Amino acid sequence: MRIVSLLAALAFCTPVLAGPKDVVRPYPAQKVHADTYVIHGPQGVPSVANQSFMNNPAWVITADGVVVIDPGSSVQAGRMVVAQLRKTTKKPVTHVFNTHVHGDHWLGNQAILEAWPKATIIGHPDMIKRAREGADAFWIKLMSDMTGGFTDGTRAEIPTVEAADGQEFKIGGKTFRIHSSTDAHSKTDLMIEMVEDRVLFTGDNILSRQVMNLRDGTFKGVMKATDRALALNARLYVPGHGKSGDRKFVEEHKVWFDILMSEVRRMYDEGKSDFEMKPVIADKLKAYRNWAEWEVNLGPQISLAILEIEQE
Repeated sequence: MRIVSLLAALAFCTPVLAGPKDVVRPYPAQKVHADTYVIHGPQGVPSVANQSFMNNPAWVITADGVVVIDPGSSVQAGRMVVAQLRKTTKKPVTHVFNTHVHGDHWLGNQAILEAWPKATIIGHPDMIKRAREGADAFWIKLMSDMTGGFTDGTRAEIPTVEAADGQEFKIGGKTFRIHSSTDAHSKTDLMIEMVEDRVLFTGDNILSRQVMNLRDGTFKGVMKATDRALALNARLYVPGHGKSGDRKFVEEHKVWFDILMSEVRRMYDEGKSDFEMKPVIADKLKAYRNWAEWEVNLGPQISLAILEIEQE
């Protein structure tokens, strides 16, 4: 009878403690600057192995509370972020910025609101629009499919506050300035500059030593966003994926796109096809062969670059 009673009690436990799939495995938070922390997730696509967690959730501790940037890919990932955040401060989360519509960055919103229901979630107006029009369901299903159902139970908590280009949010004595675009990585992108500390959260407009998936964006927009990021001359850049650092990895990112686009344009003018271009470009970019997702995204980038050139 004791076992039956115990099972009955467990059946009525809160969903926040729902079972073995409740939280992704823990990843440590790194203090990258005064009051600023980042969990550098593993690089790659969502999978059973990484439990869908592969972005860089970050937070800034202000005088009034905590500002979170991109709390992860699922409620399970978000709960891990909450647990790591609570090791760094007892202050509540007051605001969340979502950098773009791709679900690996924002489906963790649910976990933030579980812990701090009054938190304000901020995003690009086009991200909010697209999420309301079905991108939320698309990303929830994609994460579930790619993780064998690990992320099931995730609910889309869409941002409720729009952020405009150049807008400044004054939060707890810190200024968060928005640099937005409609033609970069996802066409719904924010870069968030923490003005006083000269820290830039780039979202996926800039990755650190990872070949970008550009199926939803444009080369022209990403290259423009990269130039904009470099012009800000931040002390620290926090990318959407890969390690944070100074402007060196941003400059590497720029060189990649400069080489790829110039070579595609040259060979396109010569009448070459994408499969003829690939070995030439791979050789030109051989210094980057150890970048994450080289095999996955190099070929598609070349094909997408051709399409973009044809639309000029």
